[in-house]
Amino acid sequence: MRRRFLGLLLLTPLLAFGKYEFKDPKPSFDNPRKVIMKLNRKDREYANHLLGTIYNILKEYPDGALQVVVIAYGPGMRVIKKDYDKNTLKRIKSLMEYDVEFVGCINTMETMGWKKSDFIDNIRYVQAGVVEVIEKQAQGYIDATPY
Repeated sequence: MRRRFLGLLLLTPLLAFGKYEFKDPKPSFDNPRKVIMKLNRKDREYANHLLGTIYNILKEYPDGALQVVVIAYGPGMRVIKKDYDKNTLKRIKSLMEYDVEFVGCINTMETMGWKKSDFIDNIRYVQAGVVEVIEKQAQGYIDATPY
C-alpha cells in the first residue's frame, strides 16, 4: 500500500504537466503561446491535415495556454464555405468550441463574388488575409502552418 502511494505521488507531476517539457517562459493562461495557421489551399486532404495538426497541438498544451488563429484566404476560403465537405466542416466547428479562431479574407470573397452568408457561422473577417498573417506575426504569433 505504501509503495503504491509513493508511486502515485511520483507520477502525479507527470500527469499534471503532460508529456512535453515546455520552454521558459512556460505557457499559461496569462502568457499563452500564440499560433497562426494559414489556410490557403482548398484541397480536402491538406485542410484535414491542417485541422489534425491543430488537434495535436491542443492536446499538448494546458487549457488556456494556447491561442490558435486559422487565417483563410485565396483558395483556402472554400474550406470554410457552408457547401464544403461536411466532415471537414464538423471538425472546424469542433475546433471553434475549443476557442480556435477562424478568420476569412474579404478580398477573396469580393473576387469570387461570395457573401458572408455563404460561410459557416462565427468567422471573423478581415480585408486582406495575408495582411492579417503579417500583423499577427508582428504581435508575436508563430506561423506553425504544416506543409
